[in-house]
Amino acid sequence: MQLREDADFIVKESIKKVLPDEAVKQALANKEFTGGNLYVVATGKAAWQMAKAAAGILGDQIAAGVVVTKYDHVMGDIPRIACYEAGHPVPDENSFKGTQAALDLVSNLKPEDTVLFLLSGGGSALFEKPLVSSEELTDVTEKLLACGADIVEINTIRKRLSAVKGGKFAKICAPAKVYSIVLSDILGDPLDMIASGPAYPDSSTQEAALEIVEKYKLSFSEKVMELLKGETPKALDNVETVITGSVKNLCDAAEGACKELGYEVVYLTDQLDCVAREAGAFLAAIAKSYQSTAKSIAFICGGETVVHLTGKGLGGRNQELALAAAEGISGLENTAVFSVGSDGTDGPTDAAGGYADGETKAKLLRAGLSIYEVLQENDAYHALQKTEGLIMTGPTGTNVNDVSVVLVKR
Repeated sequence: MQLREDADFIVKESIKKVLPDEAVKQALANKEFTGGNLYVVATGKAAWQMAKAAAGILGDQIAAGVVVTKYDHVMGDIPRIACYEAGHPVPDENSFKGTQAALDLVSNLKPEDTVLFLLSGGGSALFEKPLVSSEELTDVTEKLLACGADIVEINTIRKRLSAVKGGKFAKICAPAKVYSIVLSDILGDPLDMIASGPAYPDSSTQEAALEIVEKYKLSFSEKVMELLKGETPKALDNVETVITGSVKNLCDAAEGACKELGYEVVYLTDQLDCVAREAGAFLAAIAKSYQSTAKSIAFICGGETVVHLTGKGLGGRNQELALAAAEGISGLENTAVFSVGSDGTDGPTDAAGGYADGETKAKLLRAGLSIYEVLQENDAYHALQKTEGLIMTGPTGTNVNDVSVVLVKR
């Protein structure tokens, strides 16, 4: 139990350090909004938390605002700000309704007005006005998720099917100024890709969009293919952008928590970008290599893995990573691998991630489950549920990607 308690402490402390409140405060510390009206538009999984923090600082300066966030992520009313909950990772009618409310708010503004745009991961699905039918947009999104396309590839496609992505939202706000505060959920913090860059010039090209279709052998309608040939704004003169958080902050926080527990820390990378199962196998291999250590040691990596859907089970990338690691660390004493998403929801589940130790595989075998077969069915959630390996945090109000940790305790 001590290992699991250590894991839970590290998760709690890591997420606490990347909550958006302090980040928003820092971004607004020396910022003055003068002249016309100030409007707030917040979208993404951390939208409510960011808007709440901004409202606490700016108070009556805010004329009106709109929040569009994931279901169950609104945690109360915010004065003068209307809150909408909507679908993620696939946009739904509430995504379109909330986005339209934001567009109504920022249309026909004056040059002296300012839009405070608070952006976090998940905004690609939540903040959307599609140029195709909702059914077709859903079909495109599901195909991109199922084929294993990464977030940059998915956003390159979605920008061209949207009236707000790829800098188009900032164009609608003009001639008003846009002050954009961004919580990054993509490796390297590419501002034009985070939530598909509604208020940032787009670097992706129509050629890149068409190459993605060819790469994954995707089949789209004639209308979608025609839109993919369109171009996005390459320059915006009314936007100022500040990045307030990233996966590196999450890894740094995990490192601090591990050291507090007495672990020597090896910081592997904050650029993890591979298949979840492969990452799990790799971390298990590291754990096996350090079984002779005389002192407690922790290995930390952050980033975002992907899952290739081969079955119809329930799970997420962090749960698959942990379950895949369970195979390699089976039988090892005082050894664990766990992985969590900072937003508290891993894939379409209510778990933040997964935990596995040297006993996980044996527990599954006693329950009649094969790790290989579970992974083929993409059913890590139900398997880890049987071993008490689900990590549950509830919605956290932040989203700066994932952190994965190996613990070898001595």
